[in-house]
Amino acid sequence: MPTPWLLAAAVLLLLSPAVAQETCSGVAPPPPRRGAWMSVASFGGRGDGQTLNTPAFARAVARIERRRGARGGTLLYVPPGVWLTGPFNLTSHMTLFLARGAVIRATQDTSSWPLVDPLPSYGRGRELPGGRYMSLIHGNGLQDVFITGENGTIDGQGSVWWDMWKKRTLPFTRPHLLELMYSTDVIVSNVVFQDSPFWNIHPVYCSNVVIANVTVLAPHDSPNTDGIDIDSSNNVCIEDSYISAGDDLISVKSGWDEYGIAFGRSSSGITIRRITGSGPFAGFAVGSETSGGVENVLVEHLNFFSMGVGIHIKTNSGRGGFIRNITVSEVTLNGARYGLRIAGDVGGHPDTSYNPNVLPVVDSVTIKNVWGQNIRQAGLIRGIRNSVFSRLCLSNVKLFSSASIGPWKCRDVSGGALDVQPSPCTELASTSETGFCTT
Repeated sequence: MPTPWLLAAAVLLLLSPAVAQETCSGVAPPPPRRGAWMSVASFGGRGDGQTLNTPAFARAVARIERRRGARGGTLLYVPPGVWLTGPFNLTSHMTLFLARGAVIRATQDTSSWPLVDPLPSYGRGRELPGGRYMSLIHGNGLQDVFITGENGTIDGQGSVWWDMWKKRTLPFTRPHLLELMYSTDVIVSNVVFQDSPFWNIHPVYCSNVVIANVTVLAPHDSPNTDGIDIDSSNNVCIEDSYISAGDDLISVKSGWDEYGIAFGRSSSGITIRRITGSGPFAGFAVGSETSGGVENVLVEHLNFFSMGVGIHIKTNSGRGGFIRNITVSEVTLNGARYGLRIAGDVGGHPDTSYNPNVLPVVDSVTIKNVWGQNIRQAGLIRGIRNSVFSRLCLSNVKLFSSASIGPWKCRDVSGGALDVQPSPCTELASTSETGFCTT
């Protein structure tokens, strides 16, 4: 059942002029009409690239929070200039608006980054035990939050963090550029995210989220700079964006081993459309942290080049949870080590307390209308012996190479394959259970 928030978006779309392409957020989300407006410069901020503006952002957000009764909420305007800052929080009923030429730039003084508690569905920092550094822009328990503008930039200056990771001198898990927790009715649009220390955009335990018309940039050798990670969240739409990063471009997650199982919040109702990008790992991924479950995901119209893997669905023994009702279609790949990987032996564990006998369920995954060139190996589909991946459907999947393309490799999987080139593995080609694959 659609929520009132998404129903309203659908009504807006119906009332707007004809749109040539399907969308779940209407035309690119416009800057919301707020009842009040203020500039960070009015709170002592200076966009000179040298002044540390953390106190100015904090004062501005505090003023907005005190004005929560203001009709329509408040817009915080970031003028053109370079606004150096440490991490700061957002509040409900606000818009963070970056003008054209505005750059919110993260300080490289790591001592300015406070620690926050680990996520309950992870039990510890994703990289190291204990807490984790707060994201540059952060929010917890918020409603009606918009991060938008005229394609201004949020710059993480991540190189200092990447160097610590490479030298193994990190004391705690690196920060994200944007993390919103337990929040609803969120729009992120028309902003450039650049050089994040870790994952770029991380909605976790959220609902009713639209991410549209964003650009995410990081060097391909920057470690773990995922573009967008949807985590234990529902009713999420991502569309019309460009991502070039050092890890997965878009990934859907839901918690890590025994902590994710105990927390028990899935990612569901996810729609991803019209994404272009490049990176050394996956274009679209599920996992590997999926202990709360991932279901009802529709992904379409992807255009990836120079990838490690086009589509990667990954989990592991000890994860538990489920991955089901996933549909990926209309995909173009130009250059990839693997066109497709679905594997049950990917990703580490938070500690030794996980139960290796708690196995994930992977069921009803459809991948169709895929065309790829310069693909080294068609695909690897590797289930788990005591938890066979079931009802996998490959339909109209054509992968080519200027040289000889590596064949499909499969085990512990059942499903069907229709019009697949190179010829699919026998585990799919010989099955009689193809009815689900034709509907």
